[in-house]
This record gives sequence, C-alpha cells and structure tokens, in this order.
Amino acid sequence: MTPSGTGRTRARLALAPLCAVALLLSGCSSGPDGKDGSGRPESATGKSGSAAPSRPGTPTPTADATAYRRWGLDKPLAAPPAPPAARLTRDHKGGVPRIIRRVPTKDKVVFLTFDDGAEKDPAFLRMAKDLKLPFSMFLTDSAARAGRGYGYFERLSALGNGVHNHTLTHPNLRTLSAEAQKREICGQQETLRKRFGKRPELFRPPYGNYNDATLAAAGSCGVKAVVLWQATMQINDMRYAEAGKLRPGDIVLAHFRGPAELKGTTMTRMVTNMVRSIQRQGYTVARLEDYV
Repeated sequence: MTPSGTGRTRARLALAPLCAVALLLSGCSSGPDGKDGSGRPESATGKSGSAAPSRPGTPTPTADATAYRRWGLDKPLAAPPAPPAARLTRDHKGGVPRIIRRVPTKDKVVFLTFDDGAEKDPAFLRMAKDLKLPFSMFLTDSAARAGRGYGYFERLSALGNGVHNHTLTHPNLRTLSAEAQKREICGQQETLRKRFGKRPELFRPPYGNYNDATLAAAGSCGVKAVVLWQATMQINDMRYAEAGKLRPGDIVLAHFRGPAELKGTTMTRMVTNMVRSIQRQGYTVARLEDYV
C-alpha cells in the first residue's frame, strides 16, 4: 500500500494542471478573505456573477455593502452599463461648444455634478472613497482656493472624478462684456491647467446664464461642451426640470455646501439623500466624462 502522505502528494501533482486551466478560464480565484491571488479585493459582480466592466479613468463600482451602510445606505449602487463607444465631444474641432442639458441615452443612468467648491468637508473625502461614487466637479477659483484650497479637490480628482470650469469669480456672465467673460472663463482654464495638468473640456456658466459671447469665449480657450442640468439636489430630495422625476441621462446639479447653507445638514447627509433618491427611482450613476 502506498503511504498516505505520498498519495496526497501525487494527488496534488495530478490536480495542478487542472487548477491551472481553471484559473485561466475564471481569471483568478478568491480566497476565504474575499481577495484574489494578488491580495486585492474581488471586483464587484452583477447578477450573472461576472465582474463589472472597468473603463480607463473610471472608478470601479464596488459591491461593498458595509461601506454603503456606513453612510446610511441599504445597498450599493448598481454598476453602470458600458459607456458608448464615442463621446459626444469626440468630433468637436473647435469653435462654439456644444450645449448639453441631458445626455442622450436609454440607459437608466444619471450623472452627478458638484459646483463651486466652498465646502471642503473631510468626511466627504472618506465618503467618495468608500462609495466609489463617480461625479464631476465644476470649480470656481474664488471658492475652491479659499480655506484648504485646491488640495482638497486634487484628492477627489485622484479617485477618478473630473475637474471642470465654473469661472474665476462666479459672476452672471450675461452682465459682462465679451472681454470680461473671456477673462473669467479662460482665466479659470489656465488656473485648472496649472493645478491638474490639463485644460478642462467642459464648462458650466454660473446660474446657467450665458449668451453668444459666453460660447465664443469658452470655445476660444478650449471648451468643447457647456454642461447644464435637468435636476437639482436640495437638502432632502431633488427638483426636476420636467416630469417630476429622473429620466435617462439626466444631469444632476449639486454643490459643495455645508451646514450653514444646508440648514444644519452636512454635505455627506445631502449626498446620502441624493443616492437614496436615485436608487429609489431605479437608476444608477455613471461617469459624465465617459459620455461627454
């Protein structure tokens, strides 16, 4: 009779090629601690059990229900579908920027945007990291520079969130001359280029107010699209431009605001309320820059 130890060794050797084939087919195996062979956490999976698709520069959705519960949410956001092959601004060759109020899509996705930059709540940094929540920032220099400064937004950008232009000082652009508008828009383009390494392609006019001079100024300094919105986040819920509910491709406007502007509510509580409302209506959140 073969000694039991030798038999176990031969069995392991015989199984090794089979395990290798299984690893090639499945991608990687998961241990009891929920990590793959590299020590990284497993990817989020959908109902079929397959890993959610990843996209360059896009925060990977996570199925970490514990992190969501930490912020008062019952479950994670669903992983967004794969984005379109071509972004809306792909063929923009310069000149007048495209005006975008809603992203044309049939997918039940919406896009989160945060304006200004006055509030720099450290808790929101932790929340953004925990939830892997994709959003775009439209920063005003006078607000973003104050207090902790642009370093706060650099940390949010490092998580994969886009940084875009919202002027130097947040004026009503329609009240300014063409030259003054150009200083406001192009000046912030240059500020953000120095801080983040590139000039933004997206611009949002303060209050949503613009005219032909605004579009000409924005186009002259590299803006490809003027991004407006269809829903605004208040403290506890949203207001809608049409239909009284979210629709596919809606752009949601929120702000970097704290308790002083939110009647005692924190920014993280406002965002929790926003995510809960999105989930309740059967939507998830996609990354604006993957579409625009």
